Amino acid sequence: MSSILAPIVVLVAWTFVMWLWMYATRLPAMHRAKMKSDPRVPRGEQMASLPPEVRWKADNYNHLMEMPTLFYAIALVLAVAGHGDGLNTGLAWVYVGLRVAHSLLQALVNKIEVRFLLFFASSCVLLGLVIRAALVVF
Repeated sequence: MSSILAPIVVLVAWTFVMWLWMYATRLPAMHRAKMKSDPRVPRGEQMASLPPEVRWKADNYNHLMEMPTLFYAIALVLAVAGHGDGLNTGLAWVYVGLRVAHSLLQALVNKIEVRFLLFFASSCVLLGLVIRAALVVF
């Protein structure tokens, strides 16, 4: 079995941690605000009335549905191609670590400048994995 599968599973599991954290903070905040779901009002407008600390978790959950999807695809390409070990697995773990750090930063304090650095660093690691996969596939 390819060792690069482990970081994939960890990042998917982390996404569920953020999903739970989002609802654990959002539902009580909606209850306190006596919010009623109104299909005529765009969801973003409804959620804008919640405290920023609550919205940050949802924002991060959404972010985990963006660039990480490319990570899943490229890590699976490497695994299927028989190159999901060694440096590629190391890079995958670095990517996952940076994404978890990004999540915690955004969910807890949301310092955008630092968050951007984590996002940029993780994107560079992901680009490295893409290049390494391209060298294998082509």
